[in-house]
Amino acid sequence: MENQVMALKEKGIAAEYLSSTQATHVKNKIHEDLDSGKPSVRLLYVTPELIATKGFMLKLRKLHSRGLLNLIAIDEAHCISSWGHDFRPSYRQLSTLRDSLADVPVLALTATAAPKVQKDVIDSLNLRNPLVLKSSFNRPNIFYEVRYKDLLDNAYTDLGNLLKSCGNICAIIYCLERTTCDDLSVHLSSIGISSSAYHAGLNSKLRSTVLDDWLSSKKQIIVATVAFGMGIDKKDVRMVCHFNIPKSMESFYQESGRAGRDQLPSRSVLYYGVDDRKKMEYLLRNSENKKSPSSKKPTSDFEQIVTYCEGSGCRRKKILESFGEEFPVQHCKKTCDACKHPNQVAHCLEELMTTASRRHNSSRIFITSSNNKTNEGQYSEFWNRNEDGSNSDEEISDSDDATEAAKSLAGPKLSKKLGLDEKLVLLEQAEEKYYERNKQVKKSEKNAISEALRDSSKQRLLDALTRVLQLLASVEEIDSQKGSEFLENECYRKYSKAGKSFYYSQIASTVRWLGTASRDELMTRLSSVVSLVREQEPLEEPLLVTEPAENIEEENDGNTNTVESWVDEPTQELVVSPILSPIRLPQVPSFSEFVNRRKMKQNTSIDKSYEGFDDKKPAKIMKLQ
Repeated sequence: MENQVMALKEKGIAAEYLSSTQATHVKNKIHEDLDSGKPSVRLLYVTPELIATKGFMLKLRKLHSRGLLNLIAIDEAHCISSWGHDFRPSYRQLSTLRDSLADVPVLALTATAAPKVQKDVIDSLNLRNPLVLKSSFNRPNIFYEVRYKDLLDNAYTDLGNLLKSCGNICAIIYCLERTTCDDLSVHLSSIGISSSAYHAGLNSKLRSTVLDDWLSSKKQIIVATVAFGMGIDKKDVRMVCHFNIPKSMESFYQESGRAGRDQLPSRSVLYYGVDDRKKMEYLLRNSENKKSPSSKKPTSDFEQIVTYCEGSGCRRKKILESFGEEFPVQHCKKTCDACKHPNQVAHCLEELMTTASRRHNSSRIFITSSNNKTNEGQYSEFWNRNEDGSNSDEEISDSDDATEAAKSLAGPKLSKKLGLDEKLVLLEQAEEKYYERNKQVKKSEKNAISEALRDSSKQRLLDALTRVLQLLASVEEIDSQKGSEFLENECYRKYSKAGKSFYYSQIASTVRWLGTASRDELMTRLSSVVSLVREQEPLEEPLLVTEPAENIEEENDGNTNTVESWVDEPTQELVVSPILSPIRLPQVPSFSEFVNRRKMKQNTSIDKSYEGFDDKKPAKIMKLQ
């Protein structure tokens, strides 16, 4: 609301808004203006929650009785419909406006309403024979593209290269988790791309600063959670990137539609990963069961966006058909990757299916019934779940409570023959039974960081660090075991009191950092471990440096054989201190030189190029202490 009001005031329109974020004296001034004989405000922005209050509804009735209320406009009207992708119960209460203000025109506006949503909005607002104005959902200036995380070496690197190749453009990157926003923003900044993170975990002042910097083009990229963007009308956004799969086609369409509002060529890029898909399926199924067990809308809507990613047909056609609009493929004119590069997309999909089949039943989402707490992938990162179990786009957390639930399951219940869906159902049932039996468990105990979680985190860090060290073969000073323990202790010290949600988010962030860390960054962060390893290295055994004796001739039946021998004479041992009397060691011969030298037939043909060898002196054994 604030940004829209600012834009209207710049155009000379007397607009104001009422919000809890405003100072009291500002709100009082607006209310005084509304109560005056001739209000100066022409356009007032309010929330559905404010309209539901008796005091504000009374004020509207007074304005109406004085003939000052000309129109009620409801923006983002799809939020009224339970079929809409962003349904909000508070919007349902707007139906009372028709009862209280019967003769005031009502205007409902939305950019993402499928036919059934349109009908639901009309019914919910009690609109009588409304005039329905519709335009095509097609955004011809946007190029649609899907990139497959499972086929990329590093999605962060790929996104960074993509943004660099586009030049200094304005872009929005959507992530489902706050930690991903933070990490991705840091990565982009480290490679020279101006970016900032924006999410509810930041204080309001910082969020306002980030938003202002982006709107004024001081910052090139904003990396945000999906709640960002409502009411933001920045016309020169050239790219909208979804770093995680959205929950529905409507969400994707609305968010990607924030690109290219000036009608100039723009781009929508969606990074699709099998793990992301499984996470979202799990979350939506949880939401389904808790809110309305009979409704299958969240998962059915999600299937549309999965088809969009995993199908080889025209992307634009899939988007428009989801909104009930017919679209001939030939009208796409190669404005999506599936139409522009069909062979390449088909190859990627084939490779993706092959990769997915190899990883069948190895998802990092469900909890295995094994008693081994160090199984890789036993934990994952989820959206946050509130105290009441409701999901929120703006809250992220992790939980290992399901570990105890999994322990209560008998081994045969989670047979390997079961599919992912069956396993998830069994685990959810076990989790519910666990909480029923343990209602007396205190919240602080539930939030405590268990040893099982710590062991699993150490294993996860160990696996990640081992992979990194294998790639950086030159990093021999780092012990992966000690390094993983050091990193886990670092996370535990930082968040042991805050609870497991913050602790595991930090573990996940550290794992992602390991995936992008350079040799120097590893050495810097693990410097104490490197020093410890060096201190614990055993002292080298005394070095024996032996000089070869002169070749000795052995007579055998009149034949003379030249044999190279090494004389070991303890009486000639020389103790040398490398500090008090450093010596110059002989040059070490290569293997081929050593072999060739032994084959030499002349007694005095030892290679003179080796310094420190004296043919006229007896051999000596020198020990370095």
